Amino acid sequence: MKIGIINGSIRDGRAGAGVGEFVKEIADARGGDVNYELIDLKSFNLPLFTGDTLPMMMNKQYDTPEATAWSQAIDACDAYVVITPEYNHSVPGALKNAFDSLGAEWVGKVVGFVGYGAVGGVRAIEPWRTIVANFSMHDVRAEVNLNLFVDWNDEGFAPTDRRADEVNAVFDAVEELAAKLA
Repeated sequence: MKIGIINGSIRDGRAGAGVGEFVKEIADARGGDVNYELIDLKSFNLPLFTGDTLPMMMNKQYDTPEATAWSQAIDACDAYVVITPEYNHSVPGALKNAFDSLGAEWVGKVVGFVGYGAVGGVRAIEPWRTIVANFSMHDVRAEVNLNLFVDWNDEGFAPTDRRADEVNAVFDAVEELAAKLA
């Protein structure tokens, strides 16, 4: 099984860079038969979706090389853990555009969430649950809520001790549900 860890921030100086590294380190320490891959949205330079054909109808034949590369990275995974910042009480536009740029790649797959923001990313994770339902994705209840005032200090990302257990709980839930649905 291959699980993509999607780092969903593209901002310069983003807080999510450290979160992505932290989550990937925990994944690598798990061992076992599951392969975790860090997929950094920023590295795809994905344009805004402006096509006149709905992505679900495109049969994975996209208009730009960036969208094709994004499609291939996402399609190669059996499940996902999405690292989402909270922007203005909701989801970040670039990550929403990335989801909306694809179609069949997402359908029926399992997803878990790691959020971060002033109140732990909760206000981003809740809308994501509705968004992924459109793709018939299966979201797990376990989630991680990283707080910008608790899990960061003057030197950068410094998660509290309990965060590793919370990330592992998301991984456990995603792996278990993905195995049941396989």
